[in-house]
Amino acid sequence: MRTLEIIMLLERILFYFSAFFWIYQAAIILCSFVKEKEKPKLVDKNHKMMAVISARNEENVIGALIESLKKQDYPSDLLDIYVIADNCTDSTAEVARNAGAIVLERFDETKRSKGYALEWFFDYILREKKDEYDAFCVFDADNIVSKDFYTKMNDRLCRGEKIVQGYRDIKNAGDTWVTANYALFYWMMNRFFHYTRYKIGLSPLINGTGFMVSMDLVRENNGWHTETLTEDIEFSIKSIAKGYTIGWAHDAIVYDEQPLGFFQSWRQRMRWSVGHIQTFRCTIRSFFQKGGLTPAKIDAVIYLMGMPFLWLSVLLTVLNMLKFLFVPMGALIWFERVAKWNIIGALLLTLQALFVILIEKKDIKKVAKGVITYPIFLVSWTCINMLAYFNTNLEWKPIKHVRTVDIKEVEG
Repeated sequence: MRTLEIIMLLERILFYFSAFFWIYQAAIILCSFVKEKEKPKLVDKNHKMMAVISARNEENVIGALIESLKKQDYPSDLLDIYVIADNCTDSTAEVARNAGAIVLERFDETKRSKGYALEWFFDYILREKKDEYDAFCVFDADNIVSKDFYTKMNDRLCRGEKIVQGYRDIKNAGDTWVTANYALFYWMMNRFFHYTRYKIGLSPLINGTGFMVSMDLVRENNGWHTETLTEDIEFSIKSIAKGYTIGWAHDAIVYDEQPLGFFQSWRQRMRWSVGHIQTFRCTIRSFFQKGGLTPAKIDAVIYLMGMPFLWLSVLLTVLNMLKFLFVPMGALIWFERVAKWNIIGALLLTLQALFVILIEKKDIKKVAKGVITYPIFLVSWTCINMLAYFNTNLEWKPIKHVRTVDIKEVEG
């Protein structure tokens, strides 16, 4: 009995920790119905901005992105398009120049990743054009951008927001069940993670592409400095730790291409999960060093604890299983309970997917394969998050993009 009592005590402690985390997440989702308060303009001007695109062997898609940037309803003399042709062995640089971009070619096989490319690029900008630009937006080569993207971002800059993430959508959502799941996931994150936090005064996160940063921050930090596989999350967390609040532009839309196959998706998501662990290790201490904890900082710490909490949930499940070994017919009871809650969880996730399609006014026919398989996709991500702890030396590898889509095709 003593062993059973110890197991039950540990189970109770872990339950309270896990319950806090999941109740907090549920409370954030409920806050999604809060109305956004519009911030007053501090200035009324069109700022000089850049589009910054890091591209490695992206000759198939880079032209469509530049074309969509050329079609912005923002003054063309106030928008320069830069392409970092990063270790390219194809005609990316030539295609980008012919499309009207300013191309800088970089060759360094020892430092391969978007983070290193951005660091190299901003060293050049600070050296050659330090005071020429007010802000920049970062895109991936496979993106296409809505025509009012820069107008919307300029508006946020005028309202005093230094870092702003745009709405990330998917240009190939209907291709496979995998891309449909990516679409559902990003719509979910856009609505219930980023936008909700923005509305209640917390901080969204930079999400890889389609984000704006004031050049003031680059000048203050003497460049762009990241060291993990997920430079976007690392930059976000470091900025929040320094006291910056990240903004959100729900109407500034960027579309990107997601992997078609499950194994390619697995590799990409594994990189994200490993990058999350790396970010946790290199940033968590910064929240407790100076400036005190604010609600936005506490929220960021809770976000960073997401993957450790996953292991707590696994341990809780194991303890729960051990407890039932002391009960007659316990194993059968445990399996019945697990099956019941898994079925309930799958139904709730499916309903959540349907709800986000409704609230975001998306075409359910395009992502029907994703709705059916959404629980499977998220379970696979849980497995990835656990395995990431045993794969921390993962190296960045490019994903080949081939889907050329015009902005008119996705916006009708």
